[in-house]
Amino acid sequence: MGSLTDVLVIGGGPAGLAAAIAARKKGLQVAVADGAKPPIDKACGEGLLPGTLAALQELGVYISAIDGRIFRRIRFLDREISAEANFSGECGMGVRRTVLHQTMAEHAESCGVRLLWHSPVTRMSRSGAIVGGKEISAKWIIGADGIQSRVRRWSGLDADLSRRVRFAQSRHYRMAGLSDCVEVHWGHKTQAYVTPLGKEEVCVALISRDPWKQFDEALREFPVLASSLRNAELSGVQRGTITAICKLDRVCRGNVALIGDASGSVDAVTGEGLGLSFRQALALGNALEAGHLEKYQAAHRRLARRPAIMARLLLVLDQYAPLRRRVLSGLAHDPGLFSRMLTVHVKDTSTAFLAKTSAQLGWRLITA
Repeated sequence: MGSLTDVLVIGGGPAGLAAAIAARKKGLQVAVADGAKPPIDKACGEGLLPGTLAALQELGVYISAIDGRIFRRIRFLDREISAEANFSGECGMGVRRTVLHQTMAEHAESCGVRLLWHSPVTRMSRSGAIVGGKEISAKWIIGADGIQSRVRRWSGLDADLSRRVRFAQSRHYRMAGLSDCVEVHWGHKTQAYVTPLGKEEVCVALISRDPWKQFDEALREFPVLASSLRNAELSGVQRGTITAICKLDRVCRGNVALIGDASGSVDAVTGEGLGLSFRQALALGNALEAGHLEKYQAAHRRLARRPAIMARLLLVLDQYAPLRRRVLSGLAHDPGLFSRMLTVHVKDTSTAFLAKTSAQLGWRLITA
């Protein structure tokens, strides 16, 4: 025997839970279906930028400082070059993916979202979807089932999908003396992201275009980082995933909308994946309340614009080492400029601010 709901969210990761919470806050009846059960882990950098924390708080989700570690700075390193900047009056937080997921699931349940764990969705039907062998009828269906989204395929929204893929691996280490700084190390063919977490733990994520490169092999590109980890204790299993720039022409069709990686994604180099999905969730909640998904389509396109630009710029630096070293040298000599660039990255700034910052960076490149 089936059941009825206003909104059925397929996929119970952070993006799906955010969509469910946003819809529930608008007074809609919401169910989330997922074949797994929290807390679900994933290979990722685990750093929540200031804008990501702000979007979470707008959803009513608060991560305790006990469960994570505040960071106030970002440092870029390329061999002997080190450029560092503070966030402007804000801070981010490093937090285990499992902690974030469990916290969001508990908040969704407290809001009245019906959570259907261990309930795989096998197909969509005329009036909803088949969940755990039973039909759930829904006015709206939200696909939040990740980069390989079946909802996207079932609804025909993947016809114009374009994708550029890289490969990520992550490990957790336990070590003392962690700073309040996220580090991004640039190597020959790999990037390393080091994020301080709670309980004297650190996440090290390595990203490369080579699908066959092993973690220890990639780590050798960063001798200083490798040396600092030599005596650190592994505190979890190694995980791997893909990270990609994916773009869709449309993220809505009929009563179906996509969110998070299912709706297109930015490379992990931006640190914006989760933040983008949470802002999408807030926009989707408004569109569902209005009963008009085209409002979400327009908001989705607008929200994706800035992270997509930043991803392209950062991946250019990844590909062209001489340009990257010139840029990092300029930022190392002008931390104020680096801080303003971080502001552009994590906030919706004015066109004038963006133009001024770009001009200052250009001048730095000329004079570096």
